[in-house]
Amino acid sequence: MDAEIIGVGSELLLGQISNTDAQYISQKLSQLGINVFYHTVVGDNSKRLKKALEIAVDRVDIIITTGGLGPTMDDITKETIAEFLGIPLELHQPSVDRIENYFAKRGRTISQNNYKQAYFPKGSIILSNNHGTAPGAILEYNNKIFIILPGPPRELQPMFEEHVIPYLENRSSEKIVSRVLKIYGIGESDMEEKIKDLLIDQSNPTIAPLAGVSELSIRLTAKTSRNEDPFKLIQPIERKIRERLGDVVYGVDDDTLESVVVNLLIESGKTIATAESCTGGLIAERITSIPGASKVFLQGIVSYSNQSKIEILKVSKDTIAKYGAVSRETAEEMVKGIIKTSGADIGIAVTGIAGPGGGTKDKPVGLVYIAVADNKGFLTVNRYNLLGDRKRVQQSSASIALDSIRRALLNKKID
Repeated sequence: MDAEIIGVGSELLLGQISNTDAQYISQKLSQLGINVFYHTVVGDNSKRLKKALEIAVDRVDIIITTGGLGPTMDDITKETIAEFLGIPLELHQPSVDRIENYFAKRGRTISQNNYKQAYFPKGSIILSNNHGTAPGAILEYNNKIFIILPGPPRELQPMFEEHVIPYLENRSSEKIVSRVLKIYGIGESDMEEKIKDLLIDQSNPTIAPLAGVSELSIRLTAKTSRNEDPFKLIQPIERKIRERLGDVVYGVDDDTLESVVVNLLIESGKTIATAESCTGGLIAERITSIPGASKVFLQGIVSYSNQSKIEILKVSKDTIAKYGAVSRETAEEMVKGIIKTSGADIGIAVTGIAGPGGGTKDKPVGLVYIAVADNKGFLTVNRYNLLGDRKRVQQSSASIALDSIRRALLNKKID
């Protein structure tokens, strides 16, 4: 089956909000083996919505609308679909009861226009909304399926999970499953060269390299019947890619560098502390954003000034005077200092010039030193010349630092 998603709302066209509903629904439909061929957005205008519906029914089997189910005059989705199909609207008493109960529980007075949300095209399957006042609906008409959903994601997503997915599962004979390999530490062209033959010969599963801001990923997508296991098709290709790329593949699906690092630290029973200058605490923030980080993260110090490096991390005045705050020597003393100060097993230190000012011929903007050490003598300091604006340099520095910890733990360099 083929589907089209029609987002209804002038705020989408004006760019006031992003159309995350279409992204979410497309991902869910692909898992059901339903092709999404078109995303359409129209404003709160009945004439233009009818035109979009006219186009959609000629080219797809399933038309999904999002938004336009509120109580105000510009919420016109249900009314327009009913007019387009020549079907009258009917009051759905259970929805009236739910709406009245919703307001009563919150001690609010219901206004007359809220009852507008309880009218649906005749013959609709009503989808209850446990997170708002606007129910959704499914309508089968002339061998087409119309799925009418509210716009707010906090209402749409639970409704889709609870009602729409079970409905569609009974009508699809296929399913599509994707697995995303997360990659860091290799360029896009180099990655493609290593798996070029696999890309040329791909069929099922398909292989799609994707470029992000500072990371890469490869999406493997397999299509099977509902009774087959698509991962049996994905696993051999994933194995070949991992063999080709090695440890630049750091995770899958929802993994992030910080989540992988935290999990590796937990598994190894190691603790960590951070000393940051140019990244301003970004590494610590990323680590502590992961549930369970409290088991491994002891301390984070933002030693932005030279004085703080000297007083808190015990970096030598002579080192800074001779080599500068942005130097291999300072990074080394910073990481040793954070281990001593915190008592952590592992330390990470970053010092650099994020820009836009502060650079010189010898030390340009984007120069960063990253040191990783443990409390048993392991120490490595690396120099990087990063490109981009201030934010990009900071983000790249944090990612490199996290990846450095990951590699050290994986390669057992840190005991």
